[in-house]
Amino acid sequence: MASLQRFSLLLAAVLLSLCLHAQQPSAPAVIDMKPVPPESVGFSSERLERLHAFIQNVVDKKELSGAVTILARHGKIVDYRTYGVQDFTSGVPMSKETIFRDYSMTKPVTGVAMLILYEEGKWLPSDPISKFIPEFANLKVFNGFDALGKMILVDPDHAPTMHELMTHTAGFSYGDGDSPVDAMYQKLSVRQPPNPQEFINRLAQIPLNYQPGTKWRYSLSMDIQGYIIEKITGQSLPDFMREHLFTPLGMRDAGFYVPADKRDRLATLYEYDGHDGLQPDTSNARGFGDFLSPPTAPSGGGGLVSTAEDYYRFAQMLGNSGELSGVRILAPSSVRLMDTNHLPPSLLTGEFHVGAQTLRPGFGYGYDCAVLFDPQAADLPDGKNTFFWDGAASTWYWVDPSNDIVFVGMIQRLGGGKPNMEYSTRPLVYQALVDPSK
Repeated sequence: MASLQRFSLLLAAVLLSLCLHAQQPSAPAVIDMKPVPPESVGFSSERLERLHAFIQNVVDKKELSGAVTILARHGKIVDYRTYGVQDFTSGVPMSKETIFRDYSMTKPVTGVAMLILYEEGKWLPSDPISKFIPEFANLKVFNGFDALGKMILVDPDHAPTMHELMTHTAGFSYGDGDSPVDAMYQKLSVRQPPNPQEFINRLAQIPLNYQPGTKWRYSLSMDIQGYIIEKITGQSLPDFMREHLFTPLGMRDAGFYVPADKRDRLATLYEYDGHDGLQPDTSNARGFGDFLSPPTAPSGGGGLVSTAEDYYRFAQMLGNSGELSGVRILAPSSVRLMDTNHLPPSLLTGEFHVGAQTLRPGFGYGYDCAVLFDPQAADLPDGKNTFFWDGAASTWYWVDPSNDIVFVGMIQRLGGGKPNMEYSTRPLVYQALVDPSK
């Protein structure tokens, strides 16, 4: 009997040890950020100087305070540069440790979080959004005005789906236009909710802008996705992203706010002063707050901050079809949902656009990011199925699976401005790729 008890205790101890070991998170991805000789991966060092000179000239003209850029090929860093300062007044140099507001570059991160749940069988593209948000079960569609000037509301032809939510075709918007529906967004302060549930409650009172699937409009769809992530997992969006993305990928400074001990690394946000110069932002841009304290309603559409390296780690994971240095986040098939165009030709006519992005032949939209499925038709130098997005402070990135290139550019200038850094740097990168066969 004593032997049996000792065996049982030993077995229990072994099982407990195995259980605890299984629960331990894998070590964060370790990658080498030291640049390799550009020629070793097909780039010309001499031609890359054109990229450096261009960015430096923009900084010297004070059209930017500074920038950090990362260029990689085959998972190897080709070019990693800092330019200018993170603040004009203090003169603190821009550094590889500088933290930036990602704004809408949050959207692809939220898309990956959604695809993690997709791989767990938690949702399907064909599911109605109301399966996860019952408050949306009775959404109506705006259909003009009657003779008395009263808004006409009709039933949707079909319940808006998760696929449409992932592609900005469900009928939502940002409420930043001048339509009657936009006025309702503004009246209800949809973009400044005190908590995620109130965000949904307010949005549920507003009709869709159009019949689901018939148009494309940049929208709060990724903020809705953030809410769905919280509903499915029972975790806050920041906690879920930290556990499933930031920690595994080694994104040390990524998050939804900048802690006090890191604030000296946060780049100043600038806007145009109306006299061909820049001034610190005075508008509390996009309603996301100052990023200095935990948000009460974390935004899946624009709430993240990160360093350039943080975002590069995320982008390179996508460039590697879902893994980084042995840490797998997604299966390759799930990444294909991001880098494949999901829009029909009827929406790729140039009618639909946001900022510098215009949907047109060859230029479509995947899950939570744009896709160049035919770069020549879109008049761009990238490889086929390059996918990308940008942010309100003019940050940008792209992943080119055909050429195995990843590029990240981080600046802090609101309102776009000239030159457009995202599209100006594209030809400067590709003209330096002189031997794509390497």
